[in-house]
Amino acid sequence: MSPSPKKQPNRWIALLNIPLQMGIIIFLFSLLGQWLDSKYPNSNQWYTKGVTVFGVFVALYNVYRQVQEIDKHDS
Repeated sequence: MSPSPKKQPNRWIALLNIPLQMGIIIFLFSLLGQWLDSKYPNSNQWYTKGVTVFGVFVALYNVYRQVQEIDKHDS
């Protein structure tokens, strides 16, 4: 009997983790921005807004990277 090929995980299972990862990344960047605003006060909470938007871009890049990796393995 020949050994069965290594079964790869379903790509949809890998995609289920993406929203959780995005939420965690954005939340942590938001906390960093709030901490910066408390340490260096300003009138409009620019650190929270700016760092959170940067966190969104980091999360989107992470999604892009993961989807590219999944696509590479499916091909």
